[in-house]
Amino acid sequence: MLYRFLRNTVVFFLLVSAAAVVVVNRKVIHDTRAQIYTDINAIPKNRVGLLLGTAKYQDRGKNIVNTYYQYRIDAAVALYMAGKIDYIIVSGYNTQYYNEPAMMMQDLIARGVPAKHIVIDNAGYRTLDSILRCRDVFGQSTFTIISQQFHNERAIFIANHKRLHVVAFNALDGDSFWDVMVREKLARIKMVLDLLSNRQATYYGPAIPIG
Repeated sequence: MLYRFLRNTVVFFLLVSAAAVVVVNRKVIHDTRAQIYTDINAIPKNRVGLLLGTAKYQDRGKNIVNTYYQYRIDAAVALYMAGKIDYIIVSGYNTQYYNEPAMMMQDLIARGVPAKHIVIDNAGYRTLDSILRCRDVFGQSTFTIISQQFHNERAIFIANHKRLHVVAFNALDGDSFWDVMVREKLARIKMVLDLLSNRQATYYGPAIPIG
């Protein structure tokens, strides 16, 4: 009897979880569709672009560049060179031994973006942090998000919930796409829980003006 109860409880939990994943995923896609662009000529201009960070290398030996990282750099450079953004906030994970924003800044400069038009956000530990800090630390309520489409959808959903005015430009998808998408579905559930609990950024600090 106890075994049957536990089995039914587990099955019910799995079914509810699966349904939640489907519902949240559809909601995120539906609510952000009109704000996402793949055509650089069609996207409206914003003064600031928010480049969301990811690991530059796929392995600890730093031999293979992460294509998700490379394509985000490509997208940010393309937007800047097309005059669609004037400044780029590079927001990512930063520790004593690993600094995503510094790597992104270095690679953007190497591609021709002037250092004075790049702003480092060293506390973009999560997508939620990057969005909230863009608003509360860097003073931006209107900006362009730069990442892959699946990530842009989640970032826009967060920004919309915070009553910000954003659009996003899609970088090309990288390798291991399906593995990333599975993790993304779970990240969206976590996002909803964070929004419902009004979770704040890990760190804010003093205001940093841009320009």
